[in-house]
Amino acid sequence: MPSLPPYNVVDIHNRDIYPAHVLIEDGMIASIERIGDEVRESLNFLMPGFVDAHIHVESSMLLPGEFARTAVTHGTVATVSDPHEIANVCGVAGVELMLRNAEQTPFKFCFGAPSCVPATSFETAGAKLGADDVAKLLDRPDIGYLSEVMDFPGVLNRDPEIMAKIQAAKDRQKPMDGHAPGLRGDVAKQYLEAGISTDHECFTIEEAIDKLRYGCKIAIREGSAARNFAALEPLIDTNPEMCMLCSDDKHPDEFLLGHIDRLVARAVAMGHDLMKVLRVACANPVEHYGLDVGLLRPGDPADFIVVEDLKQFQVLQTWLDGQKVADKGQCLFDPPAPEIINTFVAQPIRQDQLSVGAANEADPIRVIEAIDGQLITNEAKESCLIKDGCYVSDASRDLLKIVVVNRYEVATPGVAFVRGFGLKSGALASSVAHDSHNIVAAGCNDHGIAQAINAVIKEKGGLSVFADGKAEVLPLPVAGLMSTGSCADIARQYERLDRKVKELGSSLRAPYMTLSFMALLVIPSLKISDKGLFDVDQFGFVSLRFAD
Repeated sequence: MPSLPPYNVVDIHNRDIYPAHVLIEDGMIASIERIGDEVRESLNFLMPGFVDAHIHVESSMLLPGEFARTAVTHGTVATVSDPHEIANVCGVAGVELMLRNAEQTPFKFCFGAPSCVPATSFETAGAKLGADDVAKLLDRPDIGYLSEVMDFPGVLNRDPEIMAKIQAAKDRQKPMDGHAPGLRGDVAKQYLEAGISTDHECFTIEEAIDKLRYGCKIAIREGSAARNFAALEPLIDTNPEMCMLCSDDKHPDEFLLGHIDRLVARAVAMGHDLMKVLRVACANPVEHYGLDVGLLRPGDPADFIVVEDLKQFQVLQTWLDGQKVADKGQCLFDPPAPEIINTFVAQPIRQDQLSVGAANEADPIRVIEAIDGQLITNEAKESCLIKDGCYVSDASRDLLKIVVVNRYEVATPGVAFVRGFGLKSGALASSVAHDSHNIVAAGCNDHGIAQAINAVIKEKGGLSVFADGKAEVLPLPVAGLMSTGSCADIARQYERLDRKVKELGSSLRAPYMTLSFMALLVIPSLKISDKGLFDVDQFGFVSLRFAD
């Protein structure tokens, strides 16, 4: 094909910007013909596309094809995607569904082999991926790396099963992602020496610097719930060769508005060096994971974006393999036909199943303390309201009952208490509950909690809110995690539920996302599974009552 119109070409590797003609042949960049030395104000900018260095596509509630359609409008050309959400529900079959759907798009997904399914032995999941399963996935050319190794106690203790998965990645020369929140010093060194090369869980600059000392690359995360950019952004200037940008988990309402492009604009507005920002956002993930993504050099795949300027980064066009895939905010390819896969056995519950007997009003209980903008929680020690011999929610003190119901078999729910949601009435529930994706709910009384849970069970997966005597649901028929609809439709439905929860009193920025992480047993400090209250620091179950 003939050369493109002239653009100001952004050359990240040589830290240069100059007007040029770019010639594309057979989906590759054949040549870049420089036509001057000074940036021309009349020209738009041609630059490499953005890469999300760690994301769970499932958290967008979209299938990969629909995710890709939205991503390209924001200038994202590739993602490093961990499919362990659907793997926890449906096993290898779930991973294969993601791969089939993704391959029907021009978008450049790099999926990993989930390393920790289930994440721990202290919860019920829908599947188990052993070392042989992981090795078979790593043998596939469409699996690019070993996904986040969340079982850091297993790595530190050199557990044979997790070490066999790590060795499988080493044998195939595929990178290994880390997940070690709060690990510092010698234990961080020991964890990383196993061969793990990245971490996206740092929530303080001190922790990140500690891990950088041991050669770990830091993925700076800014998702819908976990927002660590403000704490870690100094690394863009001090360690640009060792950082990447990622979302981890991003809900559809925020994803509709922006992706990595918004972080890039934010970093530049803060005064960070432009070329360092673009190295972090575009080049580093490509080079670290060996992605088949072009970086605007002769001989590269013709993957690039056109932006109006290098401040707002308003994306005008996105190109992949020499084909324009997005133009002025509109995607130019259709989504693949959706497939439905699920595992959902749970039956409707009764509110009396949520009762927790109280021994003594004076005995304090352990309370999960949710923190807005963080995945970590604190443990609080509180007295609890007692009614008819049972502990009950106390909305006046923001002490709400939190429940996890096993979705894979009929079983007694796990029940505890949480602070931070702020509801004054009603309840919310979700089948998105990291990482095993049982049903998690929180609310002001047992009746409302049961109604919210049963609304999710009726749809075999989804998000729900119980307010004004009725439940409203956003169905997620694909593994109880994803919808078959468009990003705009799902964002609209999600925004309605989110607004209702906030009208009930929640001040959390993303209450459903925060709720989903209350069941994540690999993030400190106090969490809950379908089997009970869990102390992550001790890595074991604890009683609700301190006296027990």
